[in-house]
Amino acid sequence: MKIHELKPAEGSKQSPRRVGRGLGSGLGRTCGKGHKGQKARAGSGKGPAFEGGQTPLARRLPKRGFTNAPFKKEFAILNLSDIERLGVDVIDPEMLIANNIVKNLKDGLKILGTGELKRAVKVQAHAFSAAAKEKITAAGGTVEEL
Repeated sequence: MKIHELKPAEGSKQSPRRVGRGLGSGLGRTCGKGHKGQKARAGSGKGPAFEGGQTPLARRLPKRGFTNAPFKKEFAILNLSDIERLGVDVIDPEMLIANNIVKNLKDGLKILGTGELKRAVKVQAHAFSAAAKEKITAAGGTVEEL
């Protein structure tokens, strides 16, 4: 088989519907939309939250609480199990980025306590969980917040 012999599967290609091109086409004048009304207009249809004129659910529900979204800190995370697998004595954000272990630091690096640490490691990060601090110091390592 050669590249010039390739053809699409039978029935997979359809020509586009050409509306408004005369009465003989079967889709002339009103273009298959019927006469007048909301669905016949350009840009017709209602949004996905439209409920037939009823007050939409998003407006019926009470608005409560507080969100700190614009000021939220988002950390790149690293578990103790990942540190153990690396086999390095000093862990810092620059080294992690250089070795493609962390792609984007975001607002900083946070070390979490999932996994076990069996050797002494010096860890530099912007934040630590309480369990991570405890396990690193128990293994004889040091914790340094940036």
